[in-house]
Amino acid sequence: MKFFRKYIFPALYGLLVYFTVRLLHDTDIGFHFWKRDWRINAVELTCSILVGYLGITLFEWLFKFYDRRSPVQLSYKNVFKELAIFIGANLVLVNFVFVPMDTALHQAWIPWADIADINMIPTFYAVIYYGIARSNTYLRAFVNNKIQLEKITNDHLQTELKFLKSQYHPHFLFNALNTIYFQMDEDVEGAKQSIEKFSELLRYQLYDQQQQVPISSEMEYLKSFIDLQKIRSTDKLKLDLKFDKALNGQLVYPLLFLPLVENAFKFIGGDYEMKVSTEVESKEIVFKVENSVPDFQEKLNKTGGIGLENLKRRLDLLYPGKHSFMAQKLGDSFVAELRLNYE
Repeated sequence: MKFFRKYIFPALYGLLVYFTVRLLHDTDIGFHFWKRDWRINAVELTCSILVGYLGITLFEWLFKFYDRRSPVQLSYKNVFKELAIFIGANLVLVNFVFVPMDTALHQAWIPWADIADINMIPTFYAVIYYGIARSNTYLRAFVNNKIQLEKITNDHLQTELKFLKSQYHPHFLFNALNTIYFQMDEDVEGAKQSIEKFSELLRYQLYDQQQQVPISSEMEYLKSFIDLQKIRSTDKLKLDLKFDKALNGQLVYPLLFLPLVENAFKFIGGDYEMKVSTEVESKEIVFKVENSVPDFQEKLNKTGGIGLENLKRRLDLLYPGKHSFMAQKLGDSFVAELRLNYE
């Protein structure tokens, strides 16, 4: 295949250009070129083959030149620039060979119609050759550009996710340490157990944010977090936990449910009632948290603070188009519901 492309194809290319020119020219004037002196035909065929070899060699050199200057850079500007140089080089070549040849053979100036044929037909085939020869390069450049764009987007999203996670950690640490601090004065043994539970929670948070975990692990984490929060809560707290038994092997991204529970403990008031439930509906995991609130906290609970805004952004990054989130005050309660599609 390499032998054909290097040694045979250029000659065929030159002959194709020549016979196309002859076909259009001779058909128009009713001339049969094979009836004239064979020596004229031999000179024209030889020059056409020469143009084929010179043209293909020039084209391949230009392709290598393009790739060295701007490897796999795909843009309309680059394509048009390459094509303009390519066509210009082709026009210089055909006019340098064919015009003097024709003038010498016929001992007269070439008609404008012949000059148009000599320029337009080789240019037409040169553009076709350019498109075919460069298609693989442009396809590779297109794929590389897409991969590079996805990599940049991925890096940006990972950076943003890490930033969101780093915003959450100090808040979690402050609340947990504050709970243990006040417990130390009244129940040292209980404080030790709280520290142990806190270490388990912290260890769980060290999972890679991109790594999915079984929903059962996430529920166990929530239970431990709730147990830790109950220590600092009032005795009036009425807690109702419901976790669907169908929750088993489903995979979710970690720490998405936690802000809702934390928000509920933060703003609970009134009758101090809290309901936390997780269910499976079709291909959705439905997580719902409801807590009673006093009237004076209506404004705070309506917004949900930075924690819920942080959660919304993480959901947009991790579950684009595959989640729904609702948080609003209904009567004396604040209700937050998160639905996640899982595979």
